Amino acid sequence: MDYILQLRQFIGHRPILMVGAAILLLDGENRLLMLKRSDIGRWGIPGGALELGEVVENAARREAFEEANLEIGEMSLFGVFSGPELYYKYPSGDEVYNVSIVYMSHDWRGEIKLNHEHTEWKWFAACDIPENISPPIRPVIEQFKTAFSKSR
Repeated sequence: MDYILQLRQFIGHRPILMVGAAILLLDGENRLLMLKRSDIGRWGIPGGALELGEVVENAARREAFEEANLEIGEMSLFGVFSGPELYYKYPSGDEVYNVSIVYMSHDWRGEIKLNHEHTEWKWFAACDIPENISPPIRPVIEQFKTAFSKSR
């Protein structure tokens, strides 16, 4: 997050365009791994901002490892999300318009261990995803729920 922190020194809290990578991690029952954020107490998925020059797929893998201690094998593109519904104002006052490139994978390994950004984790079936999800990923989760309720 060094790039964003450096950028914020120049522009303060004003809105910026932030490109991020995230990953939907599924278990053998197609349940989604969700992590509860420590800053706002809402559920999300592993993901975060790209660093300058970083390959998007590598960013998704890095975030899964940093946030949940999981190594990712094969993954596929789930979707690219942008628009006014991905606007977010962080508790710090920083404003962003997110462009989120989201992958999906059943191919992961490791024991889940959370970093300081999250307080708990849980697997959720598409029909059981909680309402209190982090606002910037709401469109991602809605598309996931639609896709996985049709496949059942």
